[in-house]
Amino acid sequence: MLKNSVNFSSVGTCLLVNTTNRVLCHYQGKNLVQSYPIAVGKPGTPTPPGHFQVINKIINPGGILGSRWMGLSIPQGNYGIHGTNNPASIGKAVSNGCIRMHNDHIETLFPQININTPVSIIKENSKLENPISDHKQNGFSEKQSYIVQPQDTLWKIAQRFGIPLQTLITLNQLENPDMIYPGQKIILP
Repeated sequence: MLKNSVNFSSVGTCLLVNTTNRVLCHYQGKNLVQSYPIAVGKPGTPTPPGHFQVINKIINPGGILGSRWMGLSIPQGNYGIHGTNNPASIGKAVSNGCIRMHNDHIETLFPQININTPVSIIKENSKLENPISDHKQNGFSEKQSYIVQPQDTLWKIAQRFGIPLQTLITLNQLENPDMIYPGQKIILP
Protein backbone atom coordinates (compact mmCIF):
# COMPACT_ATOMS: atom_id res chain seq x y z
CA MET A 1 0.00 0.00 0.00
CA LEU A 2 1.15 3.52 -0.75
CA LYS A 3 1.45 6.29 1.83
CA ASN A 4 -1.65 8.25 2.83
CA SER A 5 -1.16 10.78 0.07
CA VAL A 6 0.22 10.49 -3.43
CA ASN A 7 1.54 13.19 -5.72
CA PHE A 8 0.35 11.54 -8.91
CA SER A 9 1.73 14.31 -11.11
CA SER A 10 5.23 13.09 -10.28
CA VAL A 11 4.64 9.36 -10.82
CA GLY A 12 3.58 9.17 -14.46
CA THR A 13 0.75 6.73 -15.18
CA CYS A 14 -1.89 6.42 -12.45
CA LEU A 15 -5.53 5.54 -11.97
CA LEU A 16 -8.17 7.46 -10.03
CA VAL A 17 -11.38 5.60 -9.18
CA ASN A 18 -14.44 7.53 -7.97
CA THR A 19 -16.85 4.98 -6.51
CA THR A 20 -19.72 7.47 -6.09
CA ASN A 21 -19.66 8.65 -9.71
CA ARG A 22 -18.62 5.15 -10.83
CA VAL A 23 -15.81 6.26 -13.08
CA LEU A 24 -12.18 5.21 -13.49
CA CYS A 25 -9.82 7.88 -14.83
CA HIS A 26 -6.48 6.99 -16.41
CA TYR A 27 -3.88 9.74 -16.07
CA GLN A 28 -0.44 10.24 -17.50
CA GLY A 29 1.02 12.80 -15.11
CA LYS A 30 -1.58 15.55 -14.82
CA ASN A 31 -3.18 14.74 -18.19
CA LEU A 32 -6.36 12.70 -18.44
CA VAL A 33 -5.80 9.94 -20.99
CA GLN A 34 -9.26 8.35 -20.78
CA SER A 35 -12.15 7.85 -18.38
CA TYR A 36 -14.29 4.73 -18.19
CA PRO A 37 -17.65 3.83 -16.62
CA ILE A 38 -17.32 1.13 -13.95
CA ALA A 39 -19.28 -1.00 -11.51
CA VAL A 40 -18.26 -0.94 -7.85
CA GLY A 41 -18.98 -2.78 -4.62
CA LYS A 42 -22.53 -3.05 -3.35
CA PRO A 43 -23.39 -1.44 0.03
CA GLY A 44 -22.70 -4.68 1.95
CA THR A 45 -19.31 -5.17 0.28
CA PRO A 46 -18.11 -1.68 -0.73
CA THR A 47 -14.99 -0.98 -2.75
CA PRO A 48 -12.40 0.10 -0.14
CA PRO A 49 -11.13 3.69 -0.49
CA GLY A 50 -7.43 4.46 -0.24
CA HIS A 51 -4.15 4.59 -2.08
CA PHE A 52 -2.94 1.31 -3.54
CA GLN A 53 -0.86 -0.20 -6.35
CA VAL A 54 -1.40 -2.74 -9.10
CA ILE A 55 0.30 -5.91 -7.82
CA ASN A 56 -0.49 -8.48 -10.54
CA LYS A 57 -2.04 -8.79 -13.97
CA ILE A 58 -3.78 -11.76 -15.58
CA ILE A 59 -5.01 -12.22 -19.16
CA ASN A 60 -8.25 -14.20 -19.50
CA PRO A 61 -8.88 -15.00 -15.82
CA GLY A 62 -12.29 -16.31 -16.91
CA GLY A 63 -15.83 -16.35 -15.56
CA ILE A 64 -17.16 -13.25 -13.87
CA LEU A 65 -13.71 -11.61 -14.13
CA GLY A 66 -14.05 -11.13 -17.88
CA SER A 67 -11.02 -10.88 -20.13
CA ARG A 68 -8.47 -9.09 -17.86
CA TRP A 69 -7.57 -8.80 -14.15
CA MET A 70 -5.36 -6.24 -12.40
CA GLY A 71 -4.95 -7.13 -8.72
CA LEU A 72 -4.66 -4.31 -6.17
CA SER A 73 -2.61 -4.08 -2.96
CA ILE A 74 -5.69 -3.69 -0.77
CA PRO A 75 -4.79 -5.54 2.44
CA GLN A 76 -8.35 -6.52 3.45
CA GLY A 77 -8.82 -9.09 0.69
CA ASN A 78 -8.44 -10.04 -2.95
CA TYR A 79 -9.59 -6.92 -4.83
CA GLY A 80 -8.94 -5.92 -8.40
CA ILE A 81 -9.94 -4.07 -11.52
CA HIS A 82 -11.34 -6.55 -14.01
CA GLY A 83 -13.61 -7.14 -16.98
CA THR A 84 -17.02 -8.71 -16.64
CA ASN A 85 -19.27 -11.31 -18.21
CA ASN A 86 -22.21 -9.08 -17.16
CA PRO A 87 -21.88 -5.78 -19.05
CA ALA A 88 -25.30 -4.63 -17.78
CA SER A 89 -23.74 -4.30 -14.31
CA ILE A 90 -21.51 -1.38 -15.39
CA GLY A 91 -22.63 1.84 -13.73
CA LYS A 92 -24.06 0.03 -10.71
CA ALA A 93 -22.96 -0.85 -7.17
CA VAL A 94 -23.20 -4.64 -7.47
CA SER A 95 -19.78 -6.27 -6.99
CA ASN A 96 -18.19 -7.80 -3.91
CA GLY A 97 -15.79 -4.83 -3.77
CA CYS A 98 -13.91 -5.17 -7.05
CA ILE A 99 -14.01 -2.60 -9.83
CA ARG A 100 -15.66 -3.95 -12.99
CA MET A 101 -15.10 -2.57 -16.49
CA HIS A 102 -16.45 -3.42 -19.92
CA ASN A 103 -14.12 -6.04 -21.43
CA ASP A 104 -13.18 -3.83 -24.39
CA HIS A 105 -12.32 -0.98 -21.99
CA ILE A 106 -10.07 -3.08 -19.76
CA GLU A 107 -8.44 -4.60 -22.84
CA THR A 108 -7.54 -1.05 -23.95
CA LEU A 109 -6.31 -0.01 -20.49
CA PHE A 110 -4.50 -3.24 -19.53
CA PRO A 111 -1.34 -2.88 -21.69
CA GLN A 112 -0.88 0.73 -20.53
CA ILE A 113 -0.75 -0.19 -16.83
CA ASN A 114 2.37 -1.69 -15.24
CA ILE A 115 2.86 -3.50 -11.96
CA ASN A 116 3.23 -0.88 -9.15
CA THR A 117 1.04 1.66 -10.98
CA PRO A 118 -0.61 3.86 -8.29
CA VAL A 119 -4.38 3.51 -7.90
CA SER A 120 -6.34 5.96 -5.75
CA ILE A 121 -9.91 5.03 -4.81
CA ILE A 122 -12.13 7.82 -3.52
CA LYS A 123 -15.80 7.89 -2.67
CA GLU A 124 -16.46 11.61 -2.91
CA ASN A 125 -19.81 12.68 -4.34
CA SER A 126 -18.24 14.90 -6.98
CA LYS A 127 -15.22 15.12 -9.20
CA LEU A 128 -12.19 16.96 -7.96
CA GLU A 129 -11.35 20.20 -9.75
CA ASN A 130 -7.91 18.76 -10.49
CA PRO A 131 -7.98 15.15 -9.26
CA ILE A 132 -4.25 14.67 -9.54
CA SER A 133 -2.64 17.79 -8.11
CA ASP A 134 -5.42 18.40 -5.58
CA HIS A 135 -5.55 14.81 -4.34
CA LYS A 136 -4.44 14.88 -0.73
CA GLN A 137 -5.84 13.05 2.24
CA ASN A 138 -8.44 15.74 2.97
CA GLY A 139 -7.55 18.56 0.59
CA PHE A 140 -10.23 18.73 -2.07
CA SER A 141 -10.98 21.69 -4.26
CA GLU A 142 -14.07 23.73 -3.49
CA LYS A 143 -15.03 23.99 -7.16
CA GLN A 144 -16.62 20.78 -8.43
CA SER A 145 -16.54 19.28 -11.87
CA TYR A 146 -17.63 16.14 -13.69
CA ILE A 147 -15.80 14.24 -16.44
CA VAL A 148 -18.16 13.39 -19.32
CA GLN A 149 -18.57 9.64 -19.82
CA PRO A 150 -19.47 7.77 -23.02
CA GLN A 151 -23.23 8.03 -23.69
CA ASP A 152 -23.59 11.08 -21.38
CA THR A 153 -25.65 14.01 -22.57
CA LEU A 154 -25.70 17.40 -20.90
CA TRP A 155 -29.35 16.74 -20.03
CA LYS A 156 -28.41 13.46 -18.23
CA ILE A 157 -25.64 15.25 -16.31
CA ALA A 158 -28.05 18.03 -15.29
CA GLN A 159 -30.58 15.44 -14.07
CA ARG A 160 -27.92 13.39 -12.21
CA PHE A 161 -26.74 16.40 -10.20
CA GLY A 162 -30.12 18.19 -9.94
CA ILE A 163 -28.86 21.26 -11.80
CA PRO A 164 -30.92 23.26 -14.32
CA LEU A 165 -29.70 22.59 -17.86
CA GLN A 166 -29.35 26.30 -18.64
CA THR A 167 -27.10 26.72 -15.57
CA LEU A 168 -24.67 24.11 -16.94
CA ILE A 169 -24.75 25.69 -20.40
CA THR A 170 -24.02 29.17 -19.00
CA LEU A 171 -21.43 28.09 -16.41
CA ASN A 172 -19.46 26.09 -19.00
CA GLN A 173 -19.91 28.67 -21.79
CA LEU A 174 -21.20 25.97 -24.14
CA GLU A 175 -22.09 27.28 -27.58
CA ASN A 176 -23.61 23.94 -28.59
CA PRO A 177 -24.72 21.82 -25.59
CA ASP A 178 -25.23 18.83 -27.91
CA MET A 179 -21.50 18.73 -28.66
CA ILE A 180 -20.04 17.40 -25.40
CA TYR A 181 -17.55 14.52 -25.57
CA PRO A 182 -16.16 11.78 -23.28
CA GLY A 183 -13.30 13.08 -21.15
CA GLN A 184 -14.55 16.69 -21.28
CA LYS A 185 -14.67 18.45 -17.90
CA ILE A 186 -18.01 20.01 -16.99
CA ILE A 187 -17.92 22.58 -14.17
CA LEU A 188 -20.71 22.12 -11.61
CA PRO A 189 -22.08 24.95 -9.44
